[in-house]
Amino acid sequence: MDASANTIKTQRYASGVQVLWSDTADTISLCQSIATHSSSEESALAIIWFSPTRHQAADIVSQLAVLAPSLTFCGCSTSGEVTPDGMQEHGFVVILLPALWFEVMTLVMDNVAALGMETIARLTSDTRNQFLLELGNPDDKRGLFAMNLIDGLSYSEETVTVAIDRGLEGIPLIGGSAGDDLHFQSTSQISNGQVLSSASVLTLIHCRLPCQIFTNNNFVPTEHKLVVTEADPDLRRVSEFNAEPAAIAYANAIGMSTEELNAGSFASYSVIVRFGGRYYCRAIQQLNDDQSLTFFCAIDNGLVLTVARSEGMVASSRKAIEEVETEIGAIDLMFGFDCIARKLDARNRQTTHRISSLYREKRFVGFNAYGEQLNSLHDNQTITGIAIGVPPKP
Repeated sequence: MDASANTIKTQRYASGVQVLWSDTADTISLCQSIATHSSSEESALAIIWFSPTRHQAADIVSQLAVLAPSLTFCGCSTSGEVTPDGMQEHGFVVILLPALWFEVMTLVMDNVAALGMETIARLTSDTRNQFLLELGNPDDKRGLFAMNLIDGLSYSEETVTVAIDRGLEGIPLIGGSAGDDLHFQSTSQISNGQVLSSASVLTLIHCRLPCQIFTNNNFVPTEHKLVVTEADPDLRRVSEFNAEPAAIAYANAIGMSTEELNAGSFASYSVIVRFGGRYYCRAIQQLNDDQSLTFFCAIDNGLVLTVARSEGMVASSRKAIEEVETEIGAIDLMFGFDCIARKLDARNRQTTHRISSLYREKRFVGFNAYGEQLNSLHDNQTITGIAIGVPPKP
């Protein structure tokens, strides 16, 4: 391989957070770069988001065991990454949180869909309490948040998120569902020597800088309603809307034929559900041979969905980020999860360069997820994450 193909870009922020990224480098170069940069400035945590097309989870873990045996890390596979350069595919992005400002504790829950809500809540609560004791002031929750990386093909994000939120007892939660470059076969999660699938990797983080979680979607309701009249909730598959084959009813509602339905149309013509006075997206994953539709989120009989229209992804995202800036002041960086459906929607509307430019401007890095979590809710078609403020002047 040409040596230039292994070029890894780096950026250091005012807080000492370092971001590494590349869409060409191999796994050995990735791990060597992580080891070098995490040792040059002590890292509390390395967050590693990687394309499974180019990087194998087991190779990353085995290489780090040799090159950085004392490094604390977590990560998962993606369906695209967001870097300081903007959006990329088939690469990686790594975030190194410096020990100067951050402290962390990680809980790994394997085969999480089978654990049950009570077990997940108890394990989360035990980890929370231990973390607070180690921080030395269990009554002070300032600067605390949790990040969950979960298998995006487990069909369990809703129940797991509710259980984790219960166990966190008020600590804010953000999360992203791991992807596999839209193959929908298997995702990977990694943490401190472990290679997993069907898992949840929950990291509690204490940040001594101003910080705030955020989320945003860019859809508003239309007059078109779709009632789920036949569904398989376990598979997130809808067979009928309004007593018609699901694909036909959906296509008619958005003014298309079933032959025109694809990932782009699903992303651009989302359906939303009203809950607690707000609308939440329920993104469609794929059209099946029997004219049923598979969703990224939980779905059930009797659910009333509304076809939505976009009010402009770029403008809506900018407004949400600027509201965070008003709250915490200048932002050093933001990291989190950008739904794969947003990426497909931007591509379909030919606005990829505009949203990518906004992410560069606002210092957002992350990965394209199969779903996003915020506190107790699992959602689709959002940008969700944490904003970190600039450090005080010496």
